[in-house]
Amino acid sequence: MFIFRSPRARLAVVGVAFLGLAAAGCGSSSSSSAPAATSSAPAATSASAASSSGAASSSPSASSAATGSGAVNVLYAGSLVALMTKQVGPAFQTASGYSITGESAGSTALATDIKGKVYKGDVFISASPKADGRLMGTANGDWVSWYGSFATAGLVLGYNANSKFAADLKSKPWYEAITESGLKLGFTDPATDPKGVLSAEALTDTAKSKSVPALTTIANTKSDVFPEEDLVARLQSGQLDAGFFYTSEAVAAKIPYVPLTGVDLHATYTVTVLKGAPNEAGAEAFVSYLLGPAGQAALKQDGFTLTTPPKVTGSGVPSSLQSVLP
Repeated sequence: MFIFRSPRARLAVVGVAFLGLAAAGCGSSSSSSAPAATSSAPAATSASAASSSGAASSSPSASSAATGSGAVNVLYAGSLVALMTKQVGPAFQTASGYSITGESAGSTALATDIKGKVYKGDVFISASPKADGRLMGTANGDWVSWYGSFATAGLVLGYNANSKFAADLKSKPWYEAITESGLKLGFTDPATDPKGVLSAEALTDTAKSKSVPALTTIANTKSDVFPEEDLVARLQSGQLDAGFFYTSEAVAAKIPYVPLTGVDLHATYTVTVLKGAPNEAGAEAFVSYLLGPAGQAALKQDGFTLTTPPKVTGSGVPSSLQSVLP
């Protein structure tokens, strides 16, 4: 059973339909439950859309190796909803036998909630090493003693292909197009999400370098700020004309995008097993799967740039993970 809970919406959805399909492979899906349902109910329904040649197909012995038991609670960056709910989550469950639960939000917000004991997680996947740093050391509760940086994804401007501004977003410099009157832009909160920090940096730096003061106004406009786990859904439903996304999100959700000419900003994804993980064996099995051939294939398929081998920061990597975190 794959359960996804948006910590902001506090909704739970249980999905079972993927069980027969996931064994055939979990990849990006064109199902009606694709990332458009990101905020309140993407997980289990989109998990049922697992199909094509994704992560599970690279684990031919999955059925014979499915010996794990219990739930693995993965706290993960909101930009990973599609990866977790359509590919890695259900495929890992099929291959291992463990069930998966998940909380998705901005990495900074998740780190705050872990530190505040709001969530008792097994695995933490962030979009910035700074989020892990907030959980390292005695003063921060020693929730994280090590983490592995395993992939990056660049910041881009995604847009709705049906937007009346689509032609201009494709043809004009991005920093001119988003200042057009009436264009609805979305980005995440810098206070809770690393992508929000990068988006604000792109706007303010370009405002100075290109002498476009309107970009500074946009960066300070709170009405353009949305939860990370909502952003894809809002764009795809037409509530937004454009938004700042990582390339991995755009590829997974089939969102057209343009590069942010003049800036080079990206997310660095990390993974760790949290201190006191209730299901430590399951947590280690999940990390091993994510960083193993099947997980790496899913990441590559979704447009992530892999860090090979992953870079370890800190100490105390479990012996069972030495092969994937050398």
